[in-house]
Amino acid sequence: MRQQHRGFTLIEAVIAVAVSGICLGVAIPSLTGAISAAHAGSAKSAMVETFTRALTHSTVTGAEVVVCPSTGDACVDTTDWSMGWIAFADLDGNRSRGPGDTPLMHQAALANGVHLRGTTGRKLIVFKPTGAAAAGSNATLTLCDRRGPAKASALILANNGRFRVGEADPSAAVACMQPL
Repeated sequence: MRQQHRGFTLIEAVIAVAVSGICLGVAIPSLTGAISAAHAGSAKSAMVETFTRALTHSTVTGAEVVVCPSTGDACVDTTDWSMGWIAFADLDGNRSRGPGDTPLMHQAALANGVHLRGTTGRKLIVFKPTGAAAAGSNATLTLCDRRGPAKASALILANNGRFRVGEADPSAAVACMQPL
């Protein structure tokens, strides 16, 4: 009687490994793109929530609300919002977070590879009790990630306090991808 052995031949194993490698080579870039898109979507949602909360607090309480880039409890002098941001009721009107100001929100740094860059010269945004952004607080924040400038979007705040998402300016999208 001849015994039959079960298992794989070397050629079958090599073919299986090659097919697996090809499948992974195709799947990993799309998975990375999906993860980048999810991180960018989370950043966009966080900024929408911040603007909504700031606008609501300002109109309900009658206090000006400041939203600015931050790495902790104070505003940072930059247009790079990627490291996080804060929102606070600016009760003393000095546009800087102090001990008497009411903290409203703190957003941690964005996920690796996601950048949020503000309009040149717009290092903070102020919401007035009327619901409008303070004069000069209109801003366009460009949101980009590892998928490249073609996938960048613009988060636009008008002086009247209206917020919308639009297409990023091509030069702002390229600049968003550059390290600061």
